[in-house]
Amino acid sequence: MSTPTAENLPEMPDVTIDELPPRLRDAVGRVGWTKLMPVQARAIPRLIAQRNLMIQARTGSGKTGAFLLPLLERLDPSRQECQVLVLVPTRELARQVWQDAQVLLRDSGLRSVAVYGGVGYGSQTSELKGGAHVVIGTPGRVLDHLLKNSFKLDTLKMLIFDEADRMLSMGFYPDMLHLRRYLPRRAIHTCMFSATFPASVMSTARDFIRDPEFINLSTDHVHVSEVEHVSYLVDGMDKDRSLVRLIEIENPTSAIIFCNTKAKVHYVAVVLQRFGYDADELSSDLSQGDRERVLDRVRSRSLRFLVATDVAARGLDIPELSHVIQYEPPEDVENYVHRAGRTGRAGASGTAISLVNSGERFALDRIAKAYTMEIQALPIPTDEDVATVVAERLTALLEARLRERNKLQAERSIRFEPLARSLAAAEGELPLITMLLDDIYQQLQHAPVVASPPLAQQRPDAPPRSGGGGGGGGRRRR
Repeated sequence: MSTPTAENLPEMPDVTIDELPPRLRDAVGRVGWTKLMPVQARAIPRLIAQRNLMIQARTGSGKTGAFLLPLLERLDPSRQECQVLVLVPTRELARQVWQDAQVLLRDSGLRSVAVYGGVGYGSQTSELKGGAHVVIGTPGRVLDHLLKNSFKLDTLKMLIFDEADRMLSMGFYPDMLHLRRYLPRRAIHTCMFSATFPASVMSTARDFIRDPEFINLSTDHVHVSEVEHVSYLVDGMDKDRSLVRLIEIENPTSAIIFCNTKAKVHYVAVVLQRFGYDADELSSDLSQGDRERVLDRVRSRSLRFLVATDVAARGLDIPELSHVIQYEPPEDVENYVHRAGRTGRAGASGTAISLVNSGERFALDRIAKAYTMEIQALPIPTDEDVATVVAERLTALLEARLRERNKLQAERSIRFEPLARSLAAAEGELPLITMLLDDIYQQLQHAPVVASPPLAQQRPDAPPRSGGGGGGGGRRRR
C-alpha cells in the first residue's frame, strides 16, 4: 500500500517559543516551558494553518501540547458550542488530556469536558449542554451523548484522534463508523497522532481524513515508513505468560512470532492456542499438507499469529504485518534485521518486539550496537495492567453491541434483569460472571477469521499447560 501525500503544500518551517502567537506564548510561559519539543515545533504552525496531519510520535513526546495549544488561536470562546472533538481510547487518557487542557487553556474563556464510560451521565451532560468548546472523550460515551442529543457536532471546527492506531482498530471501528454519521458533511480540519501507523490504520484512516500531510518525528525525513524497536526483560520461566500479556496490551492486527528452534515454535504455538488465540506454527517438522494449510491461511490473511523459525519464514511475504515478536533473540546478528524488516512495509509502520531474559539481553545489546539502532527497553506489563485495559476494551465492545440492538431485542433482554441483579448481589457467583465475560471477550476479540483445528488436538504430544484467559490490553506506552 502506497503512502498518500499532501500535494501543493508549501514547506513550513518549525517554530520556536519566541515565534508563537502571543496567546500561545503566554500559555507556554504560564506552564514554565523553556523550549518546544520537536512534535510541538513542527505541528503547531501546521495546525494553526489548518493542515490535515498524521503525526507519528512516541508517548512523552509532547503531542498533547501540540494539539491543545493551537486551539487558543483557532477557537471562539464567545460561541458556547462544541468546536473541537478529541477522541481517545481510554478513560485514563481522556482525564489526562482534560487535565492538560485545564492548564494550557486557562484564562482563555475556553471550556473543556471529559466524557467517558464507567461514571454517571449527569455532570457530563450538564457540561455538554452548557456549551463546552472542547469535548474530550472515548468513542462509545461520545456516541451515547450524541444519541441522547446532549450535544451536536454541527459547529465542529477540528477533529483530533489521539492514539489513532487504537481509535481505528477493529475494537473501536464500529463505533467510529457510527460516530462519523454525526460529523458535518463539510470538510473538517482533522489530525491524528500515533506511536505507529500500521497498514490497517492507514487504510481505515481514509474514512476520516482527507489528503493528510505525514510527519515522522523519528527522522528528518517526512514519511511514516518505520519500525519501532522495543524490548522487554522477562523472567525466563515466565516468558510464555509475558508473551500473552504483551499480545493483549499490543493487540496486534497480525504478527509473526520468531523462535530459534522447531521445539520452541511448537511449544509457543500450543501455548497461544490454549489461551484462545488464532495461532499456528510453521517449521520444517510439518508435513507438506500441514505446511500448505498454514501457508494458505497466511496468503489469505486469515491467520492472526504465525509462530515460525527463521528457516521456515524465509521467502514469506506477508502484507500488512503490524508486529514482529522475537520470543528469543536470533543466534545470528543479521537475522534480527531480516525478522524486524518483515513489518513496517509499503508505507506503513510496525513494531518489532524482543522478549529477553537476563542472559539474552547482552545478545540484544550487541545487535543494537552492530546496527547503531535504538531498542527501547520497557517494563513488561503486569496482570493488573492487562486487566485494566481489557476491561476498557470489552466495555467498548459491549456498549457497541448494545447500541445495535433493536426494540424487540431490548425487550427480550428484560427477562434476564432479575438474574443479572441476583448474580451481581450474590456471594460466590464471581467465577460465573468472569467466565461469561471472558467467553464473550474471546468471541469478540480473538475468534479466528477461518477456523483451524488446534494443534493441541492434532498432536497428542503437546506440552501440558494450565488453562487461563488471554487477559486484555491496550497499548503499552500510553
